[in-house]
Amino acid sequence: MKLIIAMIQPHKLPDVKKELFDNEIYKMTVTNVVGCGQQKGYTETYRGVIHEVNLLKKVRLEIAVNKEFVESTIEAIKKGAYTGKIGDGKIFILDLLRCIRIRTGEEGKNAIG
Repeated sequence: MKLIIAMIQPHKLPDVKKELFDNEIYKMTVTNVVGCGQQKGYTETYRGVIHEVNLLKKVRLEIAVNKEFVESTIEAIKKGAYTGKIGDGKIFILDLLRCIRIRTGEEGKNAIG
């Protein structure tokens, strides 16, 4: 079992979801976050005052998958989030030691579904 965490641009979320659904990956958690990386932000002027915006809006996806879905999940995220420009995002893959479905008490592979 793996936990896949992806940071992507907000406007690419529909494309990533479509790619995931096409690969039969339907379960995910989506969170709006802010952060910065290689983009480093931008500056804007408001009423004559220059503001530096270095924390940019991003979307964080968290997807728990069984071993057989790891590569297809990664490829779907890469395909959906790609623009070819700085800021496309990152994907992190972590070992998932234990998963428990609260409603039934199932654990492991069956709990992820």
